[in-house]
Amino acid sequence: MLNDPLANVLSKIMNAEKVGIKKIKIKPASKLIKEVLKIMNEEGYAGSFNETEDKKGNILTINLLGNINKCNVIKPRYPVKSEDYEKYEKRYLPAKDFGVLIVSTTKGIMTHNQAKEKNLGGKLLVFVY
Repeated sequence: MLNDPLANVLSKIMNAEKVGIKKIKIKPASKLIKEVLKIMNEEGYAGSFNETEDKKGNILTINLLGNINKCNVIKPRYPVKSEDYEKYEKRYLPAKDFGVLIVSTTKGIMTHNQAKEKNLGGKLLVFVY
């Protein structure tokens, strides 16, 4: 039984990146996982992905680029105000303007930089660099 499917996906991605595998398959596929992968694709950390139908829980095939140094979920999912992002950047990212925090806000899932621009708070989900 999966307790945290997002954490399982990110650990699979990290393991594949370390070994040098360019394509992985992930099951089950959820909306949250697809949104996080879409942001990672937009930021240049992961390649494209596509979803194939399955009888139980669809399968995602992800093309990896080899650009990820580290990615992981943030547990517990801290609530963050728009002015407190810098504190968590210092905690989870290695340097200024290097990597992204992925945040769940009331306007959807986005990077911490987009949330800062829109002056939105939210809950921290993932860090990637």
